[in-house]
Amino acid sequence: MFDLRPVFLVIGLALSVTALAMCLPAVVDAVHGNDDWLVFAASAAVTMFVGQMLAVANRTVRHQTFTVRQIFLLSSAGWLAVGLVASLPFAFSGLHLSPTDAVFEAMSGVTGTAATVLRGLDQAPPGILLWRALLQWLGGMGFLVVATAVLPTLNIGGMQLFRLESSTYGERVAPRLTKVVVSLLALYVALTVLLTLLLWAAGMSRFPALLHALSTISCGGFSTSDGSIGHWRSPAVDWVVLFGMLLGGAPFVLYLQLVQRRWRSALQNSQLHWYLGILALATVAIAVWLIGNTPVKPLPALRHAAFTAVSVLTGTGFATLDWGRWTGMPAAILFFLTLVGGCAGSAAGGLKIFRLQILYATARAQLGRLVRPHAVLLPQYEHRPVPDPVAESVLGFLFVYTFSFALVALGLGLLGLDFLSSISLAASALANLGPGLTDTVGPLAGFGGLPEAAKWLLAAAMLFGRLEMFVVLVLFAPAFWKP
Repeated sequence: MFDLRPVFLVIGLALSVTALAMCLPAVVDAVHGNDDWLVFAASAAVTMFVGQMLAVANRTVRHQTFTVRQIFLLSSAGWLAVGLVASLPFAFSGLHLSPTDAVFEAMSGVTGTAATVLRGLDQAPPGILLWRALLQWLGGMGFLVVATAVLPTLNIGGMQLFRLESSTYGERVAPRLTKVVVSLLALYVALTVLLTLLLWAAGMSRFPALLHALSTISCGGFSTSDGSIGHWRSPAVDWVVLFGMLLGGAPFVLYLQLVQRRWRSALQNSQLHWYLGILALATVAIAVWLIGNTPVKPLPALRHAAFTAVSVLTGTGFATLDWGRWTGMPAAILFFLTLVGGCAGSAAGGLKIFRLQILYATARAQLGRLVRPHAVLLPQYEHRPVPDPVAESVLGFLFVYTFSFALVALGLGLLGLDFLSSISLAASALANLGPGLTDTVGPLAGFGGLPEAAKWLLAAAMLFGRLEMFVVLVLFAPAFWKP
């Protein structure tokens, strides 16, 4: 058995941060005279006690270097621990949620998934609304750190392409990596403030503007209304949220390049080109369908189409129209967008666009070899050959992604869900989108009516998809636990 003390130390610190975050909803509820402030205060006290016990008991290993196995375990156990303690306010507040619903709502929050069991959000206590948004914001921030500092060093699904240096992780790379992570988090906070101000200027009141900014930049999708963004019926609000979702689904490292005035490097990023190209094609196709099959006029149709395409591709889950009721061509497009997801190094979930690029380059090279068997053709990414281990990692990730999707869909079907709901919910849970593509589980429907077993399965799928699958799978390998 390897040393678990560094893992417990970081989990303790993460729980302590979660406890501090619980104090904000407690203050908001206290100001508004809502008795739930006691629930948040008690939950914060319990979480802080547990977190500090873990941190203090293991403080002697503060400067110890993490091993690969410790990082794997920390990523999974840390996320699970935060999700479980985050469910306490939901379970003991005036909402009176069952343990299943409380864990489902909390796990949906920390994984940035827009699946919710709550209805009547327009009249919900302000503390609960703030807590949901904070969970998504903190979860998005945490995933940015994982995507930047952890996944590239673990060679997960081709993410090794995004290492800061070609060398392995070590002391020489650590200072630069720390600087990049701190810069990304500062940028994350700055973009949140910007979106809050823009939403306030667009017509939202201050509190909903803040909560939607938190949920937008994190590609989370929790709203303060059952009608989602469509509740405001404001083109200005739609465009601001659309802009925020675009930012959340793009690689955050590009923003640092823009801040450093490295315009050419940012604008020549092929992942960004694919990201915008896929969105443009999907927007045009959906807009044409809306114009031809609904009473929506051309300009609003274009706005709703762009909003929906961005929301689904980035896994945010906001809605201006109930796209869960769409059928035929637009439903197929949204299903494809759900599976693809956003860019690597963003807050979005899904397969990730760079993997789609590598799969395309590999298939193209294979096709070329069929035509010219003696030619030396190598798949390329960003005008550089893709190493064989990277291509193998991406193919392995695709297999696990597809196989997991089939298993989750099969499990939901066995639990009584219809075929379309099963496959759409399986895809949206793994991609951290949330809403499905049918009217019963669409963006305006809610998940409260699902069987309890289905909620547990979906909560597990959310965590599995958020942690890029292999981070969780490796824990079940017997060799992982051997000395």
